Amino acid sequence: MFLKGERIGLRHPQKESIDSYLAWMNDLDVLQYLVRVRPMGRQEEEEWFANLSKRPDDLVFEIVPLEGGLPIGSCGLHRISSSNRSAELGIVIGDKSLWGKGYGREAMGILCRYGFDVLNLNRIGLNVYEYNSRGIRCYERVGFKHEGRRRAARFWNGKYWDILEMGLLESEWRSAREPGPPDRCQDSPTPLSCS
Repeated sequence: MFLKGERIGLRHPQKESIDSYLAWMNDLDVLQYLVRVRPMGRQEEEEWFANLSKRPDDLVFEIVPLEGGLPIGSCGLHRISSSNRSAELGIVIGDKSLWGKGYGREAMGILCRYGFDVLNLNRIGLNVYEYNSRGIRCYERVGFKHEGRRRAARFWNGKYWDILEMGLLESEWRSAREPGPPDRCQDSPTPLSCS
């Protein structure tokens, strides 16, 4: 495992995981939260895997339970800019039975820590559809701030929706970890709430 949290780890995508990815990328319940809206075939997924190492401005990880088994999702830092010290974060928990159980928040904390502490990023941004209330709450709990809104930029299920732009600065990440009063979470590697 490349990066470890309390319950999950992040590793380089494994070719053996293609069947899991295909299941997620062909499930409209999952796709509603992603940019992609078309189904994906095996050949396209295999080409995506084969080209991962050819994209130096993208880092993609599988989210895997520490006790082993199949991946439960994927996350990554995209459009990494060394001159701007910035990246865009993307995440999907593909295993719907694990939605709402904190795995996405834990994966984001691991990924942000890697981005700020190892890659020396100053800013990590993300986009989220306004109807993804669970995702928005997760991103806010990790420390992301609302930065903007692109009105009626997403069409889904017969309606236009706004796309929210959120960002997290390295200074905000650091200040969330400074020792604080007893009511703050102490010794937490990620800026998560105490609940």
